[in-house]
Amino acid sequence: MLRRLATPMIALAASVSLAGCNLLPEGRASSAPTTRTTVVAAAGPKARQCLAELGGTGARFAPQPDKYYGAGCSTLNSVTVERLRGDADGFELANMGPVTCPAANALAGWARYGVDRAARQILGSRLQRIETMGSYACRNVAGSSKRSAHARAEAIDVAAFVLADGRRVSVLGEWKGGNSKERQFLRTVQQSACKRFGTVLGPEYNSAHADHFHLEIGGGGFCR
Repeated sequence: MLRRLATPMIALAASVSLAGCNLLPEGRASSAPTTRTTVVAAAGPKARQCLAELGGTGARFAPQPDKYYGAGCSTLNSVTVERLRGDADGFELANMGPVTCPAANALAGWARYGVDRAARQILGSRLQRIETMGSYACRNVAGSSKRSAHARAEAIDVAAFVLADGRRVSVLGEWKGGNSKERQFLRTVQQSACKRFGTVLGPEYNSAHADHFHLEIGGGGFCR
């Protein structure tokens, strides 16, 4: 069972590793690691500070040891997140794997201030669950030999939002096909994500992103 981190002194095997953004669409096919997994135990002050900040958001998460999978793939300074906190209630995350602590912090802020509040104000119901298509995956940017940000656990693909009243608002179904409020909600949460993540890609970017928002911690403010 995952539990909330109370202080920055809880032991963690992590180190901060931030890389540049990938502005090309993410591929779906995984590339299998070619070398044995290497686990490294090294918790630095920046990693502990990030964990303390994430704990302060009310998130329920578990720190993970640093792992190098080879072939340019790794999960460094990463956590697994089970639940995030809104203004009044918590909400779940579905299909999430390891993600870097800075990315988890950005996700926590976006989910509370960007998504939950938009759901209440625009759709009249609080957020209950964010459905993702995963985070870490050892793969390349589609159509290139460059490793994706997913290969470093620095990106999250978000597919849909489930509200407390039972409605499910998906990027694929409601970006173009939803009612006016659902379309407004999706565009609002995408724009709010652009304030917290370095790279945000959605349906207007290309067909590969028709069914999700790609949220990447690295980059210089690419939002489309």
